[in-house]
Amino acid sequence: MTDTSVTAGWVRGWGASPQAPHDGLGSLDGRPPLSDVTVRQVLRIGGGGRRVRVRFTNEYGTTPLVIGAARLGLGGRAYPLTFAGAVTAVVPAGAPVLSDPVDVRVPALSELTVSLYLPETVETCTYHDPALDPGWTIPGDATAALALPGNVEPLPVRALISAVELIPDGPGASVVVLGDSRSDGAGSTPGTHHSWPELLAERLAGRGSPAAHVANQGISGNRMLHDGIGPAAAARFDRDVLATPGLRHVVLSVGGNDIITSFAPRGADSPVGGFLAMFPGAPVSVDDVIAGYLGLVARARAHGVRVHGTTIAPYEGSELFTAAGESARQQVNAWIRDGGAFDAVLDFDAVWRDPERPSRMRDDFHAGDHLHGNDAGYRALADSIDLALFD
Repeated sequence: MTDTSVTAGWVRGWGASPQAPHDGLGSLDGRPPLSDVTVRQVLRIGGGGRRVRVRFTNEYGTTPLVIGAARLGLGGRAYPLTFAGAVTAVVPAGAPVLSDPVDVRVPALSELTVSLYLPETVETCTYHDPALDPGWTIPGDATAALALPGNVEPLPVRALISAVELIPDGPGASVVVLGDSRSDGAGSTPGTHHSWPELLAERLAGRGSPAAHVANQGISGNRMLHDGIGPAAAARFDRDVLATPGLRHVVLSVGGNDIITSFAPRGADSPVGGFLAMFPGAPVSVDDVIAGYLGLVARARAHGVRVHGTTIAPYEGSELFTAAGESARQQVNAWIRDGGAFDAVLDFDAVWRDPERPSRMRDDFHAGDHLHGNDAGYRALADSIDLALFD
């Protein structure tokens, strides 16, 4: 019998779901368009490989994206990236582009830098908002510079790059985490790779697992059933999940924001009325959320993929909390645990909840807002996962 749990071909070792500028948290608001600058960004892969390629994105661009030069930095060296053999490329509006493969050995858990020279103005920048790893803009073409020059500006988003893919040394498998801000790593220390998907990749790489190639497709503020901050998870599922090379496992960690925004306090005196304005669409019910999960599971299973679900962690103490929302969360969690829809359940609610008050997160696990994890909280989530699920 053929083992379909691993592949000898390309896998996705890192990912960042693309967003339109008006669909983010506003981190680029008030900044001039990118023009005649080099964008340099740091990222860390999970599993390693012997060949690497980079996926750039102009998926929400309104004009063609001109790439003047691009390089991949690793271990103090810079490797030129080409596109169909050319050092430059023009990416059509609405499209991504893959670089040609680079034959270079990339150890597991390597930090890479990707430098992209933009000789022409990028009026509409496709990005991921925010970026928790460092990024900068540098005047002119600095792609070949090994050291970071002094005349840089911090870049608060992940700009124009959506994936890094590798050919592993042996069999490999991609794991995609589809989630919201809690997957995206909101509340963790920037630059430390402390989102729970990155920590999961770290654990898998430590045991030499073929599934150490974890792509984090979380979007802060994202929902499953409605657009708002980023396209709805149901809408981006084909692009961000099913199109992933080497895909073998999906972790569904969405649905919490559907409940939170549907049951949050509303009205003229609501303390979160302005925040809720970023989330259009009618409120959804428990049955709606469950139906959403079932739809995603069916779409993944049609591709022969294992699907794991996470329970929704507590959020009492947040201004978004209501008793009705808590009741809905508990009902959805009961279905996730006992409904039999998933290959496995990652019980994040059980990890984060305060035993004395289960509707609240443990004080030592949240980032001060009773909603997002801190470094210790995300570490606890990653450490709670049975790595044998990805064998």
